[in-house]
Amino acid sequence: MLRDIETGVKVMINGEAHEFANSLSLPELLEQIGMNPRLIAVEYNGEILHRQFWVETRIKNGDRLEIVTIVGGG
Repeated sequence: MLRDIETGVKVMINGEAHEFANSLSLPELLEQIGMNPRLIAVEYNGEILHRQFWVETRIKNGDRLEIVTIVGGG
């Protein structure tokens, strides 16, 4: 009997390779890497991704994310 072999989802986050067991929504990925979604901006495959689209965005093999933390100051 043949089985499909799950190799995981490989993505680049801020220039570093990461692998996840399966496809995740963007909020799930952010939770797994310990990011607070309220304090970040996300570039998804070269485009700024507006927060309203985060839940429907599924991370796929080969995606590139740049995550920037928003820092307040005075």
